[in-house]
Amino acid sequence: MEKMQVLVVIPTLNEAEHIEATIVALHQAIPDKADILFVVVDGGSTDGTQAIVQQLKDCNFPNLRLLHNPKRLQSAAVNLAVRQFGAPYKVLVRCDAHSVYPPGFIRDLVASLDEHVADAVVVPMDSIGDTPLRKAIAWVSDTPVGSGGSAHRGGRQSGFVDHGHHAAFRMASFCRAGGYDESFSHNEDAELDCRQRALGSRIFLDANIRIGYYARPTLRSLWKQYSAYGSGRSRTVRRHPGSLRARQLAVPVHVALSTGALVAAPWVPWLLAWPLLYLAVLLGTSAALGIKHRNLAAALAAPAAFVMHTAWAIGFFRGMLAFREEAWTEKNAEPLALSGSSVAGGA
Repeated sequence: MEKMQVLVVIPTLNEAEHIEATIVALHQAIPDKADILFVVVDGGSTDGTQAIVQQLKDCNFPNLRLLHNPKRLQSAAVNLAVRQFGAPYKVLVRCDAHSVYPPGFIRDLVASLDEHVADAVVVPMDSIGDTPLRKAIAWVSDTPVGSGGSAHRGGRQSGFVDHGHHAAFRMASFCRAGGYDESFSHNEDAELDCRQRALGSRIFLDANIRIGYYARPTLRSLWKQYSAYGSGRSRTVRRHPGSLRARQLAVPVHVALSTGALVAAPWVPWLLAWPLLYLAVLLGTSAALGIKHRNLAAALAAPAAFVMHTAWAIGFFRGMLAFREEAWTEKNAEPLALSGSSVAGGA
């Protein structure tokens, strides 16, 4: 078997609560002869994240590096690590510090890349929560009401896809596409997938390799998260016009229709049928989740879904107004250059 050569990049910003568990989990079930470098790229944490990483490196993990990310964004963090350390490695794995990884995660990603002759492997996220609100957010996130049926949100079907939660890339594919766009604070993954596919790369969703993802702890933080998602998606669909899916378009259309119905209701009362139908769907979803999980926390799924939908739509509209974008073409492709390498992604 060919020796595994993998660069694992973990962007962080104030992840002291999770970073040690993440690093330990990612080291599980790694083949003895594997050549794997772990790079934590920190955006200026103030909670002790950097000290924890340094201590882990000094005591237990000599293959661990800590890199400062002056741009703070995850997109810039991954690119920075690839530029500095990527040249000797054939596979890039991106991980999030606040996710839960199964034993053998890296080994299984590399095997999936080879088995399916893919250029990238994406994985499903199973949302998890440890408080009533987090549980409700997690449960509704993995339903069609919360995700619109997105294959990588709790999905069980493997196959080639347009987009999914980023996990592994062939280094050549990642660099040929130019890496992440560092002007994107959110949706940088979907935007990169558009470029990869345009350049001939194939993305495989492996439903047998799953991660857990901690839901946001408050409705306020959930609003901020989904507003940023919507804003990022507005940029992606203008840069790559064919990437907008019906389930994504449905969210801003619904919010616009509901707002218009509420404004016009004093003169045309029957227009309230639409927002009332939406309310019934949210309440029905909460009830169904309550029965499924036998937990009253499911009552919070309705307000959580409302926040997710409304914040995403407002973020989408705001992004359409705030950012100018030009359509990307293959002529715009600019490979990501690696230190010590004349051609990006030559491995």
